[in-house]
Amino acid sequence: MAGIGCGALYKYASDPDVGPRAGWPAHKSVEESREVIRTFFHNDTTWAIVLKATDEAIGCIGYYTQATSNIPIGKNDCEVGYWIGKPYWNQGICTEALRLMLDHCIRVKRFENIWADHFTGNPASGRVMEKCGFADTGLLNQCSQLVGGDKDMVKVFKYKG
Repeated sequence: MAGIGCGALYKYASDPDVGPRAGWPAHKSVEESREVIRTFFHNDTTWAIVLKATDEAIGCIGYYTQATSNIPIGKNDCEVGYWIGKPYWNQGICTEALRLMLDHCIRVKRFENIWADHFTGNPASGRVMEKCGFADTGLLNQCSQLVGGDKDMVKVFKYKG
């Protein structure tokens, strides 16, 4: 993933209100953020969310195939996920980023179905999904691979266009 440095990632990923809402622990050091970039973000499916005014990376968005999805999806489907630094919540930035990711998933990758999910305690993420054409499927799922995923359920959404 081009565009996000260890310091920028740590600045926002160390906030205890950010990571747990997305299913990962708050980062404890710049070195941990560096390792996350090497391990999880160094691929073609994860992009930095960049603030237009300053060119600063303020979050990430990506898609996951059947092999890496948090939820059971088809082999020609994907799941999208995103997070953004707390100072940028409720400004429409995630909505804009998700629309761009959807365009890529539909036009370039040609996935059959696009899925998303959010912890039930994070309804703001669901509102972003709904603004972008997702509908709540009514399904709840446990995602044991996510931090908190053993006790908190996720609401599953499907892109309707």
